[in-house]
Amino acid sequence: MARQPYLDAVNERVIVFDGAFGTFVQGLDLGPDDFGGASLEGCNEMLCLTRPDVIRSMHSAFLDVGVDALETASFGSFSTVLTEYNIPEQAYELNVAAARLARETANDYEADGRSRYVAGSIGPGTKLPSLGHIRFTELRDAYVEQARGLLVGGVDLFLIETCMDLLQIKAAMIACRRAMQAEGRLVPIQVQVTMETTGRMLVGSEIGAALTAIGAMRPDVFGINCATGPAEMQEHLRYLSQHATMPISVLPNAGLPSVVDGRTHYDLTPEKLAEFHRHHVTDLGIGVVGGCCGTTPAHLKAVVDAVRGLEAPRRTVEIEPSVSSIYSSVPVKQDNSFLIIGERTNTNGSKAFREAMIAGDWDNCTKMATEQIREGAHVLDVCVDYVGRDGVIDMDEIASRFGTQASVPLVLDSTEPQVMEAGLMHIGGRAILNSANLEDGEEPGSRLDRVFTLASEYGCAVVCLLIDEKGQARDVEWKLEIAHRLHRIAVDRYGLSASDLIFDALTFPLGTGDAFCPVAAMREFSSSVLRYRARAISRRQKIGMRRLIDRRTGPVPEVT
Repeated sequence: MARQPYLDAVNERVIVFDGAFGTFVQGLDLGPDDFGGASLEGCNEMLCLTRPDVIRSMHSAFLDVGVDALETASFGSFSTVLTEYNIPEQAYELNVAAARLARETANDYEADGRSRYVAGSIGPGTKLPSLGHIRFTELRDAYVEQARGLLVGGVDLFLIETCMDLLQIKAAMIACRRAMQAEGRLVPIQVQVTMETTGRMLVGSEIGAALTAIGAMRPDVFGINCATGPAEMQEHLRYLSQHATMPISVLPNAGLPSVVDGRTHYDLTPEKLAEFHRHHVTDLGIGVVGGCCGTTPAHLKAVVDAVRGLEAPRRTVEIEPSVSSIYSSVPVKQDNSFLIIGERTNTNGSKAFREAMIAGDWDNCTKMATEQIREGAHVLDVCVDYVGRDGVIDMDEIASRFGTQASVPLVLDSTEPQVMEAGLMHIGGRAILNSANLEDGEEPGSRLDRVFTLASEYGCAVVCLLIDEKGQARDVEWKLEIAHRLHRIAVDRYGLSASDLIFDALTFPLGTGDAFCPVAAMREFSSSVLRYRARAISRRQKIGMRRLIDRRTGPVPEVT
């Protein structure tokens, strides 16, 4: 795996990206033959093969004004988009060509001793998984092919940009990491979401939901581009400045678009864009700036002149561990309550839900979810496990609906990791996986390995049960021993953080007949919570109240 010089540069100085590919092409007098025929006209990415001189001239125009980073002409160069032009088989070739053109042009300008960086542009395409346009796996696999081509062509980073759907971002990030593994090259991933004039992404996501869901997947840089000019981005950028732990990027349009003489026009002047970017750097601590639709070499020259030599100040970040639906973020620590997990969408806990699922009454299943939300649930537990049924199929049906129709985050509750993953392929937000434990050890292929791998890959929180190879821990020291072990494995081996882990103390019911438990249960639970906190294993513990107070096993003793 190679070094990542782009990230070194981001940590040292302000990085300026180039401007708009489409705007540059629109300003040229190109005809069908330039694209390879009438059927390909409008597929700008084809110019990498048919008119490489045009692409080189665009890159040179931006490098001439002093930008640090070029985007490859590959925004739509993946099979699901290229199918619309009947050329899906050219995806890999187009990406290799786009990356090489940018890399070769950048190399020509490095004689002055200053590095230039090539960002492999990966767009959202025309089919969004959260809206049911395309299966997650189909989109992910198309992105893998694109990412491999960009790596072979020599990009310094991936730029997953103009993102309208959190689930699409997840597919792209997973694809980029799989491509890096396959090619043996490690490059940074920069993700940029697009916030509409409504204040949300196209599918309805707030900026907080986007940062929670995608930030948990650990992009190297996170930011905003496209849709609006910088003025409309200010509220979102302030939020990122206060909450994002990674470097921030902003590549706005040259204002809001209008139509003049039948062509798209942008009104923001180079001087005004430069003024905004100076503010972004000095006041918000943003270190990566540039332009999107409507921005020309003149715009970027003004930006370079305004920010060259500036250092992005250190930001004070408010870290609030959270989970999210596709729409909004929910803090794990509630100000005036504990986190309430609704469990009536669980086949083990709700006969009504189980019967609706068996009958294939998906509308009724969804109704049960929305009813719990109205009653105050912060999160919904979703379990479809039932003997004799295919949990993957059932989870596919349920999660495809809950992913967009439930306005709160989801807990995917299953004994089978493949069932959890079936749900994750429909969830744009940040889910909780229930659960991981050490019952069958920690080796590759164990339940722990499979669940922690999913959590790392999809950016999930995980409920950790205090069970090891010897069984369920029954006293505080045993519980702490397992908790420390789970924490160490999660952090050191899978790249998770302590804030990703929610420990379930597995407290026995007060009414149990076990001689150890009747009076000791509450004391044991309270002691566990206090000592977890004291030893800083995690700030979150989970307790099932129905487990603590369970009248099915006899009278509940008085606890003093």
